Amino acid sequence: MRVRKLSIAGVLLLLVASVANAEKFPNGTRATVRVGQSLSSGSSRSGQMWEGSLARDITVHGRVVAHTGDRVKGKVTYVKSSGRLSTPGEISIRLTSINGATVSSNQISRKGESHTKSNATKIGGGAAGGAVIGALVGGGKGAAIGSVAGAGAGTAGAAATGKREATIPAETVFTFTLTGSR
Repeated sequence: MRVRKLSIAGVLLLLVASVANAEKFPNGTRATVRVGQSLSSGSSRSGQMWEGSLARDITVHGRVVAHTGDRVKGKVTYVKSSGRLSTPGEISIRLTSINGATVSSNQISRKGESHTKSNATKIGGGAAGGAVIGALVGGGKGAAIGSVAGAGAGTAGAAATGKREATIPAETVFTFTLTGSR
């Protein structure tokens, strides 16, 4: 009889321990988060921490396990700064904790705008402007020379103003999918 009571007590202890260790946020739980600060591929660095808040309650099996406004933290996981004439900037972030509970999540990434349209406008506009001025000053030959000079000026202008960083403005809302918690 004593062995049976000890066995039942042992099973109950294991059951309580498994419930206590159950994940608060099971895999696949969705967390809608409001980022608390601006992040940019031009100024952020990989490993940098960021903070924010939950934009919606998180419900698991019909029970609210985290409330709107609860504090969240995350990490910048990838940063690539923009080049001057090509390669827009990129930035990626993950969620690392909700209300103090450690979580892991999918990665959300943003890429800066393409350089192509902006550069073409600046270079083409410079070439056209140079051709007009060259034609007025030196005729057909002047137009050709002015076009080349204008394209060079347009390229210089594109290089001087051409960075296209990826940005995540403060107050941006993202929905992360959780892949685990402790």
